[in-house]
Amino acid sequence: MRNLSIAALTVFLIINFTDSKAQNTGIFLNPTDIGDPRIKGKTRYDDKQQVYTLTGSGLNIWANSDQFHFAPVRLSGDFILTTFCRFDGNGKVLHRKMGLMIRADLTAGSRYADAAVHGDGLTSLQFRSAENQITGEIKAAMKAPDVIQLERKGDTIVMRCAKSGDPLIETGRVAQKFNEMVYVGLFVCSHDTTVKETAKFHNFRIDVPAADKVDGYRQPSGSRLEILDVSTGGRKVIYTTKEHIEAPNWSKDGKYLIYNSGGLLYNFPLVTGMPEKINTGEVTKLNNDHGLSFDGKILAVSASQKLPDGRSGSAIYTLPVTGGAPKLITRDVPSYWHGWSPDGKTLVYCAERKGDYDIWGIPSTGGDEFQLTNSKGLDDGPEYAPDGKHIYFNSVRTGMMKIWRMNPDGSKQEQVSFGPFHDWFAHLSPDRLSMIYISFPTTVGANSHPMNQHVLLQLQQTNSMESKVLAYIYGGQGTMNVPSWSPDSKSIAFVSYTYGDPNY
Repeated sequence: MRNLSIAALTVFLIINFTDSKAQNTGIFLNPTDIGDPRIKGKTRYDDKQQVYTLTGSGLNIWANSDQFHFAPVRLSGDFILTTFCRFDGNGKVLHRKMGLMIRADLTAGSRYADAAVHGDGLTSLQFRSAENQITGEIKAAMKAPDVIQLERKGDTIVMRCAKSGDPLIETGRVAQKFNEMVYVGLFVCSHDTTVKETAKFHNFRIDVPAADKVDGYRQPSGSRLEILDVSTGGRKVIYTTKEHIEAPNWSKDGKYLIYNSGGLLYNFPLVTGMPEKINTGEVTKLNNDHGLSFDGKILAVSASQKLPDGRSGSAIYTLPVTGGAPKLITRDVPSYWHGWSPDGKTLVYCAERKGDYDIWGIPSTGGDEFQLTNSKGLDDGPEYAPDGKHIYFNSVRTGMMKIWRMNPDGSKQEQVSFGPFHDWFAHLSPDRLSMIYISFPTTVGANSHPMNQHVLLQLQQTNSMESKVLAYIYGGQGTMNVPSWSPDSKSIAFVSYTYGDPNY
């Protein structure tokens, strides 16, 4: 009898442990069915891939009553929901639907607004303005997008969508009053009570934007340190913190990242995920311009310091990657480091001299600086190609901020990015085939790259003029200011921001 009890207990524990693992639901602690569909739904979260899979049934999300499967969290205030999404399989009913939802409560006739993608490609902003009222709809011209976004800003709900690789475009907005606290999340509906449908959601993010007129420097946001697979577009959050972190570099051996926070540098080992402060001596006001020499042994950093002659501003220093006393390299301020030459002999940087910002160079051991650009307006973000044949930089000389390149001596300056956005900080892949840069909307001034913006990370082949969007991010200044490619050219590291819980 004793052995039977032990065996029964063992089976019980195994079953419950297995079931517990299978029921991982990520940030959604209580996924539920709305309207009591005949077939119960399920939410699963893949930790490794960071993908949500929702399976559900239900008659519809329409008219004055709903039936569907819903994975929500509770939120208040303004927020932005963004996700990639797709159905599994062909499905039975063309009008099955999946998407993002904001809901007043969990009753079948609740007020709601959603960004819905249907099985036949129909895409729309759907909404019920009062309990048990008939649903309204704003249809998008776009069919079957891969990316959808739903934003609450006060009493306005905005839907945006895109085909993967293209920028998001607004497809609908509606005035919709909710209580301060609402349910928000993912949904799937089969449109047939006798079948289940499955939808997958990846790169799902909940971003809480800064309130109007919030200064990101005085009120910094929380941060997510992320890695993006360039071939698949899949993003993984590897670290979250309520502290503001910026500008990850990738080590040359691929084992750790380096980022700045609170004026200091941190080593972030990818195995342990535990940040370690890097000793920078008396230089403790570092900004987000820092990076490793091509051999991985030396760090160049920029920091706001008081120079020996009494002047203050951003100056460039070098120090061992393991930490130590920094060596002052530039004699004039302000100077903002951005690139090492492959042979380690030269640093290139953005500097203001005589009222204008241009690209300058200096021996990495110190010495006389030399000017590489001399155009009216801001030139910034210089970075050597890995073969040393070009220096890439961004320039506002055409009226828009665009990516340019030149020979290492400053000759043959030519524009290389041409899209409709302001493009900043091109970073060249180690295999020299690609560059990635951050793009700001034109509502932002061409000379500015502020925090707290809807921005894009764009990929462009170095032998092409065409670009494609890899990530849709709430971020900006600090997201990706410095070289951030993995050594194998397969991934990039960056930071996204939120004024809410960074674990969402």
